[in-house]
Amino acid sequence: MTIDRANVLLKVQSDFAGAYNRHSCALILAEVSSLNGQAAVDQLIQELELDRIFDFEIGQSF
Repeated sequence: MTIDRANVLLKVQSDFAGAYNRHSCALILAEVSSLNGQAAVDQLIQELELDRIFDFEIGQSF
């Protein structure tokens, strides 16, 4: 999965901001991590404010 595609999917999930959406985001971030590394995950968390919406933390592994 490309970072751009992950960005689009994460935006959709974060707009709903429910418990199931949090789990979906974690799965997407796990995929990003395995293909692009932790730096890409941290960038997406910060860029999309997933730390505020879902309490994800910079440096958190998925």
